[in-house]
Order: sequence, then structure tokens, then C-alpha cells
Amino acid sequence: MNITLSPEQEKFIQSQIARGNYQDVEQVIKEALTILEIINQENDQKRLEELREKIALGLEDVKQGNVTDGELVFERLQERLRSDFGLK
Repeated sequence: MNITLSPEQEKFIQSQIARGNYQDVEQVIKEALTILEIINQENDQKRLEELREKIALGLEDVKQGNVTDGELVFERLQERLRSDFGLK
């Protein structure tokens, strides 16, 4: 795989090597990819937690009787589609 880096990116990588933080370009790239993977996993975990919270809130609404009949919801959606798009 070939990649093209901006001059700023190349300068940053070289500065990291010069400071002794990394031994070579490959080590810098591996570390960057590892950090990106961690960030993506954290974002996935955050979205999962948010979804669990929304499900818990929805279940609490159901327990309290705050629900709408599914058929009524679909009727309203169909009415809105007919109104917004002139469908019959």
C-alpha cells in the first residue's frame, strides 16, 4: 500500500523519530493506527451505552403505560406520506 502524506505530516513523523519517541516511520504509523482503533472502539461503546439508555427509557415508558398503538402510528405515517407527497 502506498500513501501520500502532506509535508506537515511528514515533518511531524520525522520530529517524533528525532525526539526518540519512535524508532522509524513504521512504528509511528502502527501507533497511530492503534490509537485510531481505540478511539473507534470507544465511540462504538459510547453509542452502545446511549442505545441501552434509550431502550431503558422506552421500557420505562411502556411500564408506565405511555405507549401508542402500532397500527395508529402506521396510519398516521401513511396519512403524512399521502399529504406530503400527494400519494393516494
